[in-house]
Amino acid sequence: MTARLADASPTSRIHSLSLVVAVAIMLACTLYPPLIAAPDGKADHALATALFAAMSVAFVNGVGFVPRMPVWRWLFSGWTCLAALALAGWIKFLH
Repeated sequence: MTARLADASPTSRIHSLSLVVAVAIMLACTLYPPLIAAPDGKADHALATALFAAMSVAFVNGVGFVPRMPVWRWLFSGWTCLAALALAGWIKFLH
């Protein structure tokens, strides 16, 4: 039974685009904190959550980690990163 699980999981490899996205978000939020501030100067927690979720998913996906369970594999996929980035863009556009 474990042999089937090992064979079913895809091979891990480095995803350069995901790593670049993760490092870009990390550097942008670290070097320019007003990026995640609301117009009144307070922290925009919804935007920060969306950006940091995208950054976390991009780091996990970028280093090549592939979870065994399908739910976790979907959660740490590039599509989830894209969805979190789209949400962050939409939140930033609304403010």
